[in-house]
Amino acid sequence: MQTMCGSELTPKIQGLTPADLRLQAQVRRVLSSAEAPPSPCISVCRMSDDTTYCVGCWRTLDEIGGWGQRNADDKRVVWGFIGERLAAQAAAQ
Repeated sequence: MQTMCGSELTPKIQGLTPADLRLQAQVRRVLSSAEAPPSPCISVCRMSDDTTYCVGCWRTLDEIGGWGQRNADDKRVVWGFIGERLAAQAAAQ
């Protein structure tokens, strides 16, 4: 049996976490609202080892970096992507 040193990559947990479920509910609220979309950031800023998404908000680095320059419609598109990613993660269980 091989001994692990602790520096191995930790894959994202299969299924949705409680924070993911809250984000999924927020996706529905944002997409059904006429108000300017808020940032999906929940201050868990760490990229997953096995995806290209932040483990907190499910955005890519490009989506995170460009958030402040996006208009409301483009922000809604990103929220839609987040919803799609969460749905795919839930289906992968």
